[in-house]
Amino acid sequence: MLRITEEQVLATLPMSAAIECVERAFRQLADGTAINHPRRRVTMPAGSVLHYMAAGTPEYFGLKAYSTNPKSGAHFTVLLYRTADGKPVAEIEANHLGQIRTGAASGVATKYLAREDSSVLAVIGSGFQAETQVAAVAAVRPIEEVRVWSRDAEKRRAFALRVAGQTGLAVRAMDSARQAVAEADVVVTATSSKDPVLEAEWVRPGTHVNAAGSNRIDRRELPWDVVYVKANLVTVDSVLQSQSESGDLMIPLEDNADLRYNAVELCDVISGRKPGRQHEREITIFKSNGLAVEDVAVAGYIAERVK
Repeated sequence: MLRITEEQVLATLPMSAAIECVERAFRQLADGTAINHPRRRVTMPAGSVLHYMAAGTPEYFGLKAYSTNPKSGAHFTVLLYRTADGKPVAEIEANHLGQIRTGAASGVATKYLAREDSSVLAVIGSGFQAETQVAAVAAVRPIEEVRVWSRDAEKRRAFALRVAGQTGLAVRAMDSARQAVAEADVVVTATSSKDPVLEAEWVRPGTHVNAAGSNRIDRRELPWDVVYVKANLVTVDSVLQSQSESGDLMIPLEDNADLRYNAVELCDVISGRKPGRQHEREITIFKSNGLAVEDVAVAGYIAERVK
C-alpha cells in the first residue's frame, strides 16, 4: 500500500485535473455506477469529533476519516482500495486533497451554472478553503477581478496579496461584504459563520453563488430569501446529505412552514436530466457539503501518478 504525503498530493493534483475528476464522479453518480454514503459523526464529550464518509466508483472505493477539535484543528486521511479486487491501494494525507476537491466541486458547479461571460468573483472568507475556490472558478470562467472580504482586515489583505501572486489575477481586499458581492458575477462563501454572511438585496440578477463553507445543520451562510425567493435554481451535491447537513436549506424550513425544500442534485444538471441556467438574469446556487465520491475520485488520480 502506498503512503502518500501532503507534499505528494500538492505535486500531483492540479486544479484542472481535480475538476475533471469531480465532474466524472458526478456523472457516475447520475448513471448509477458510483455509490456515495453520507458523512457520519462521532462526537465526544471533550469536543473532539470523528467524521467518516465512504464511496465507490468503477475504479476505486474507499473512505475519508478525519478528526476535529477546537484546539488542534482538523486532521484528514483517505484510505483507497481497488474496486476490481478490493486490494488496498493507498493511505493518503488528505488536508490538501479535501481543500482542492472542495474547490473543484465549486468549479464544476460554476462551469454548468454561471454565465459564460462571468468576470468578477467575490469571495467571502479568507481561510484555508477560500484559496482553492478562487483557483477553481478562475479555471472555468474568464475571471479578471477577485474581490475578497472577511472579518479580519489583516487576513483579507494578506489573502489578496497571496492569491494575486499565485494566480496573476487582480485581487482586491474590500471594506465590506456588500462591496464585494454587489458587482460580482460569481459569489463564493467559504466561512465558518453560524449566521448569513450576505443579504439578498446585494445579489444582482445573473449571479451564481457557491456556498461552500458549512456542512452543519445548525450553520448557514446564505439568508433564507436568497435560497427560497430570489434563486431561480438551487443545486446540491446530494439531496440526502443536504437534508442532514445543510443549514442554508433546512433552517428556513424550520422557521417557515409554508416553504418547501427546493434543491436538485448537481449531477442531474450535469447529465441533462434537469435544466440548468435558462436565462442570463437568473440567480443560481450550488450548496456544497462535500461528498466522499469526490475524495475517492481525486485520490485515485493521485495514487496512479505517485505509483
